[in-house]
Amino acid sequence: MNASQNARFAYIRGQIVPVSDALIHVSDLAIQRGYGIFDFFKIEDGHPFFINDHLDRFFESARILKLQVPAQRDEIEQAIHQLIARNEMPSSGIKLILTGGYSADGYAPGESNLILTQHALKLPTNEQVEKGVRVISYPYFKEFPAAKSINYMMGIWLLDVLQQERAADVLYYHDEVISEFPRSNIFMVDHSGTLLTPSRNILKGVTRKNVISLASRSMTVLEKDITRDDLYGAAEVFLTSTTKRILPIVEVDHRVIGNGKPGPIALGLLTKLLQLEKQDKGIKVA
Repeated sequence: MNASQNARFAYIRGQIVPVSDALIHVSDLAIQRGYGIFDFFKIEDGHPFFINDHLDRFFESARILKLQVPAQRDEIEQAIHQLIARNEMPSSGIKLILTGGYSADGYAPGESNLILTQHALKLPTNEQVEKGVRVISYPYFKEFPAAKSINYMMGIWLLDVLQQERAADVLYYHDEVISEFPRSNIFMVDHSGTLLTPSRNILKGVTRKNVISLASRSMTVLEKDITRDDLYGAAEVFLTSTTKRILPIVEVDHRVIGNGKPGPIALGLLTKLLQLEKQDKGIKVA
């Protein structure tokens, strides 16, 4: 990573400061108890993608975890644009973090700290999109799944398992019903051509929302419980997220999905999603 890809500034407690000065005290519940929320969105040519959706989710996550955001929405948007201008990272991502605050007893929340950081992006390679990826599943039930919490303990703990299995990601399930990946949502296409995605115990991703909207124009989309057996017998499977967009899955738990190649629905929706991103930037699409 060259110097131009490193953020020089961050926003913390109402000010933009050099990254080296963006510090929080050890008493913060984000450190003491892993209590806090965040959101993340892409920047391209200085444009934050789907910013309203991400801010909606950020404030909803704060509500679920009973955290007060110490800034108005318009102040946060202003800070985002100021940070983009200061860091001069045209293609990147911004993370909004809201901590549990400085705690007097290491347990009760204090006044939350609002932090904005900017990061270089890592997008899927052309090979991953063209060939698809392998995933595995693991039994796990998230606390407060509708909130984008900073707690990724299970996903991080399983990283060595992913490496051993040569898998791209791990899919959580409970009582055989699938939910989501640590940082992505999941979709499947059944053999009738219906697009399915889990309806509960998930974080409703912004890309998930966009994919449902795009797909609904030309096919049936259902949000419902999906079992692992349903997934193993799917015609297509793919995951969605801000940084991965739409990434085809060709193998789940060593079971080949469909014909073992990325399917036309996933790839077609990816094309439409890229067009939607252009429209969000104000670029006319034929």
